[in-house]
Amino acid sequence: MSRADDEFVEYARASAGQLRRTAYLLCRDWDLAADLTQTTLARMFVHWQRISRRDNPHAYARQVLSRAFLDHHRSKRSQEVVTAEFSDVPAASGDSDLRLTLLDALGRIPPRDRAIVVLRYWEDLSVEAVAEILDLPTGTVTSQSARALARLRHLLGQPAGPAPGNSLFA
Repeated sequence: MSRADDEFVEYARASAGQLRRTAYLLCRDWDLAADLTQTTLARMFVHWQRISRRDNPHAYARQVLSRAFLDHHRSKRSQEVVTAEFSDVPAASGDSDLRLTLLDALGRIPPRDRAIVVLRYWEDLSVEAVAEILDLPTGTVTSQSARALARLRHLLGQPAGPAPGNSLFA
């Protein structure tokens, strides 16, 4: 293996878990999340020498992952299967009921809105970064995130209107 291949393997090992968790938040399916992560890493491997010269390869990975998710959702082969069963992966904290409720609510908003919310609030990216990743104008990200948060609040039974601190749970 070349030095670039070794660097990619090191990057993939270090980043795969975070990419898979982000993919799961987008698609709500651990198997599809693994597929999206694999797709992301495969696409990155092809261009690794160019990507590795960037300041932040993980930003590029989030962009590839988000676009792979949206492409998958748009494809005619993509069919969501609703199930009453959840993954047997245990929750990391004691707030498992809240986590499941929030994941269910996330699954009820449109895929692009879900991608905006996940990137903006879970990944803690700026409006500009989300706009660049999803190839949208910043105004669209701002308005869509406000609408998506309002929809999530409604689904979670919270009163309408902006919450203090722009927090979903405030």
